[in-house]
Amino acid sequence: MTSPDRSTPSQQQYAERSYRSPAALAGGALLLLLGLWLGADAVLRGTVHTKLTAVFVLLLGVPLVVAFTLRPLVRAGEDRLTVRNPFRTITLPWSAVEELRATFSAEVFTGGGKYQLWAIPVSLRQRKKAARQPARGAGPARPRFGLQADAGPAPRAMADQALEELREIRERAAHRESAQGEPEVRWAYAVIAPSVAGAVGLAVMLAL
Repeated sequence: MTSPDRSTPSQQQYAERSYRSPAALAGGALLLLLGLWLGADAVLRGTVHTKLTAVFVLLLGVPLVVAFTLRPLVRAGEDRLTVRNPFRTITLPWSAVEELRATFSAEVFTGGGKYQLWAIPVSLRQRKKAARQPARGAGPARPRFGLQADAGPAPRAMADQALEELREIRERAAHRESAQGEPEVRWAYAVIAPSVAGAVGLAVMLAL
């Protein structure tokens, strides 16, 4: 019989969080549907040369679309931050994370360099929109109800909010013994290999 979970609510709240871009997911799905539809039509109706060209285009294009739209993910676990970018997966123990920053792109800094967080895009439009909102909570206290009611803290851009959450998780976890270690980087050969094969095949077909 398993023992009851005695973790505090704050520990459960920050146990694991995942971040992805909804716009990238939707765009990637649409591109895949369009590409597969056009590619299938070329394979079924085209000449031999057209069929082979379509196959190599799909072999090149599908992995790249998946890599840049569906694959990116940031997962914040209890002990590690996992960053899945188009061609690499970076596993960072929280002790190795020195800084999280979002300027024109979201980035995580370690002692050995920095890695971009593809799954957390920075929207300057969202930042400008949030900056235009009147500051809330400043000045005299507002009533809880009515036209002048305080609606809570001012909105923030999604990237800034996500990085603030990641910083809080890092502060809670960085000193734990289980969160110690060195960064690990793994290449996504399942994406790279078919893309290279498709590029080589497509170059050959275009040269014929």
